[in-house]
Amino acid sequence: MSGAVDLVPACADAVHLPPSERRDDTMSMPSTSYFTAEDVRALPEDGKRYETVHGELLVTPAPGVSHQQVLARLFRVLDAYLTPNGLEQLCWSPADISFANDTLVQPDLFVTELGPLTPAREWSDIRGLHLVIEVLSRTSVTADRVTKRRLYQEQRIPAYWVVDIEQRQVEVWTPDARFPVVERERLVWRHPALETDCEVELDRLFAP
Repeated sequence: MSGAVDLVPACADAVHLPPSERRDDTMSMPSTSYFTAEDVRALPEDGKRYETVHGELLVTPAPGVSHQQVLARLFRVLDAYLTPNGLEQLCWSPADISFANDTLVQPDLFVTELGPLTPAREWSDIRGLHLVIEVLSRTSVTADRVTKRRLYQEQRIPAYWVVDIEQRQVEVWTPDARFPVVERERLVWRHPALETDCEVELDRLFAP
């Protein structure tokens, strides 16, 4: 397939998360304060998304319509790939993914490693992440391309997609990459438990 790149390395084990106790715009807010995950959980539920990365607070206003439309299209493609194979592992924000006491993020869309469904399931029950997706907005460039990208690489997330609606492209990051693979035609991703690929046609993803 022309332009297709297999986004998951050969040994694409999901990164495993430590236990946790608990955008279309994302702004990194200058502050002298150091925000822990518990600090973020204590912030008011005012319609904004609050995250912290190594103590740096990120605040996300309500997403725009195009942001949500693109996420919905990605969800449908990924869900159609995962669910028929018995993998109900696709989640979206609001979420509570905490890698450390000073880090809590809420990816737009992500594929997790989940155990059996139980009524008392908590975010801390998530055992790993296979794929993380963030959709850019005008004020989220630094947060998504730098702050959170570095975090996801540090945590060895096998695949991180940065979706750029304006440029009609997706930047694909892997843990050791110094630069992203920029896809403008098609995304190809494989869940490590499956033998077939998930393909996302970008002309359909970004269609008016």
